[in-house]
Amino acid sequence: MPESFSLRDLRPEDRPRWEVLHRGYTDFYEVATTDEQRDRLWSWLLVHDFGLEGLVVEHDGRVVGIAHVRPVVRPLHVQVDGWLDDLFVDPEARGSGAAAALLHAVRRLASDRGWSVVRWITSETNARARAFYEREGATALAFVTYDVEAQPGPPGLSRS
Repeated sequence: MPESFSLRDLRPEDRPRWEVLHRGYTDFYEVATTDEQRDRLWSWLLVHDFGLEGLVVEHDGRVVGIAHVRPVVRPLHVQVDGWLDDLFVDPEARGSGAAAALLHAVRRLASDRGWSVVRWITSETNARARAFYEREGATALAFVTYDVEAQPGPPGLSRS
């Protein structure tokens, strides 16, 4: 990692720069977000709601990348591992090593937490990110991801 990079936890004073980078991330994935949603996510990151943590990478004293990571319970393996929800680097800092520095920080955090792996998803069409992840030793899995919307319905499952 170049000496001009530093890695650290997200701090309250990072909000303006975090917001720029988070908007870049949501814009890339074409996900509309509101100020209220960003406020909620920011609060989760600061108080570690749901175990969510924010990391930043700085280059020459400027935040150029963010990562959001949290624990995930894996019942099949009877263990807790990590989930990388978001990783985004300022387009002007891409190719500088900032993304690698962030991913290495996530891997160190995983080790500190006792997680054996960190998982994440990316778009099948995100060729640049996929090539980077594979260069960094990540393995693409053969699992297909599904979403289904929540739906109210007749009573049937009782939670007591």
